Amino acid sequence: MPEKDLTAIPRDVRVLIAKANDALARENFDYAMDLFCQVLSREPGLFECRRALRTAQRQKARGSFLKRALSHASVSPLLAKAQLALRKDPAAALAAAEEALNQDPDNSVAHRIVVEAARALEMPRTAALSLEILHQHAPRDKKLAIEFAQALAEAGEVRRGEQVLSELARSAPGDVELAQALKNLTARRTLGEGGYQKVAAGEGSYRDLLRNEQEAVALEQEQRVQKSEDVAARLIQEYERRLQTEPHNLKLVRSLAELYAEKKHFDRALELYERLRASEAGKDPSLERAIAQTIVRRYEHQIEQLNPAAADYAEQVARLQAEKLEFQLNECRQRAERYPTDLSIRFELGTLYFQAGRITEAIREFQKAQDNPHKRIAAMSYLAQCFARRKMFDLAAETLQNALKEKLVFDEEKKELLYQLGCALEQLGRKQEAIEQFKIIYKADIGYKDVAARVDAYYAEQEGGDAAPS
Repeated sequence: MPEKDLTAIPRDVRVLIAKANDALARENFDYAMDLFCQVLSREPGLFECRRALRTAQRQKARGSFLKRALSHASVSPLLAKAQLALRKDPAAALAAAEEALNQDPDNSVAHRIVVEAARALEMPRTAALSLEILHQHAPRDKKLAIEFAQALAEAGEVRRGEQVLSELARSAPGDVELAQALKNLTARRTLGEGGYQKVAAGEGSYRDLLRNEQEAVALEQEQRVQKSEDVAARLIQEYERRLQTEPHNLKLVRSLAELYAEKKHFDRALELYERLRASEAGKDPSLERAIAQTIVRRYEHQIEQLNPAAADYAEQVARLQAEKLEFQLNECRQRAERYPTDLSIRFELGTLYFQAGRITEAIREFQKAQDNPHKRIAAMSYLAQCFARRKMFDLAAETLQNALKEKLVFDEEKKELLYQLGCALEQLGRKQEAIEQFKIIYKADIGYKDVAARVDAYYAEQEGGDAAPS
């Protein structure tokens, strides 16, 4: 049962989700959870809906210790039902576990059932979502942290998995098991970024994909090297030696370029990338991105090497930042011309135009990027900011309101949309509507930007107004 995105479901289901999202924003948690569960009964693989359901469950339970304590008894039959169904009908087990989480969102048994059912149904993001909650409750549990990190890798978030293990490893620097688990994830990411997605998906072996016995052995040995050793430096020496006898091994050339970039030897890395570009592999879009990223990292490294005490430090930083941005714009424009239907490139180009203050060009790119379902809401957010820069606050407000209708989860992105909408409405003189947006954020996150000051000032003004006549 593959996990789905919102664009892959019928329109009537999307209508239900919009209603559930509105109920969640109004803090009508029971109705929101009921609607989210209705959607999941029809589309159990809709991950964004399940994540929104988690938000509703947690927000309802916030501050309700007594209710949660009483709920433990009522969830026991649901957990028993879920455990019985787990082996023969994981979908039914998943649904029963969700019912239990509606009453007790922190129930570790229910989350463990979700993990097992999701694995059986091949829903890696769902499994990772529950493992994240379990990890939050026991951040020092090494076995759980490794399981969570591996689940993130299965869900395509290898770097985040590395971060989880790195944070725990800092508090246990001598733990060999943690170091090895982290090493395995890093090796997995390196293989994936090098074009070995089939290995990560379990569809082949290193030996099958590389078709080179020596290279397979080297990769297997690499995973056994202890973290304390400078693996990159050792591999660079080894790969340089091999390159003398295998000058046409393009995978080896790319791996060597990546290693040089990691060691901040950017000129050598770019020399090797150019060698690849001149070969038959030169039309690979990922190669172009790697070259661009290396050049950007070289600019950033140059800035890091500047002396902050130098009299012209600010001017040097400004010059290098301007050169970096100009390079990024030119390179991204060229990619957009070569791949005109790649809307993620359009979004990237719009972001760069926005950073450069070229608002007209940014608007054009973000309008195109809206058609990419994975970038749609972010593109609408940037569009609203562009309109606000032009003092077109009515267009900004309308764009943000449309984005909020499609935003399912109350996360940092939604807070930013609400904040921008409040600011736009304030500029339009619609102060009461503006403060309602800030209040939604205030109820969930009092520390977000200057929301607390804005809401407190509003209530202080109200008190002053009420007191004035008396």
